[in-house]
Amino acid sequence: MYIIGIAGGTGSGKTTVVKRILEALPTNKVALIPQDSYYNDTTHLSMEERQRINFDHPDAFDWRLLTKQIQDLRSGRSIEQPTYSYLVSNRLPETVHVEPCEVIVIEGIMALWKKELRALMDLKIFVDADPDERLIRVIQRDTVERGRTTQMVIDRYLEVLKPMHEEFIEPTKRYADLIIPQGGNNLRAIEIMRTYIIHRLKPEIVG
Repeated sequence: MYIIGIAGGTGSGKTTVVKRILEALPTNKVALIPQDSYYNDTTHLSMEERQRINFDHPDAFDWRLLTKQIQDLRSGRSIEQPTYSYLVSNRLPETVHVEPCEVIVIEGIMALWKKELRALMDLKIFVDADPDERLIRVIQRDTVERGRTTQMVIDRYLEVLKPMHEEFIEPTKRYADLIIPQGGNNLRAIEIMRTYIIHRLKPEIVG
């Protein structure tokens, strides 16, 4: 099994990088584990209390469950991955059944933050992008997918995303084996990354 961790700020282009990796591998040989699925269960909180949670702080994640499920996959055991809804700011009752695969991709803003999780990774990637580019992508995404106004997104960026990125996400860059500058727009770096991953895997996996 080959475990890849992909981190980077919100709107950095992680989704594009992950997509390129998935495209290069047979669908039955790779499993994607989004860190967003592992936000803490907030069933005991009211909607008003949930909306006050800082979801860009490490404390918002259930690190224990995420780490345990990656350990389970690595040991050959299947998992029931939680699902999360931004509309209700909580986990949903449904889970996603994930079988152990030759390649596991862990993707999220703080995928490289926890030491115990990093220790399970064979390759650590940080997707980098200029702050203004990330802001534009966040505006485009949140206004369409999460029902926020442009002003709401900008206010949240200045009050939460930017300071949390500088304090918690940017420092994890030093743990990366590979840094992809210019995010998803850096096609050459992404292709080099794909080529490296393919050559690291067994021929029967990608052949």
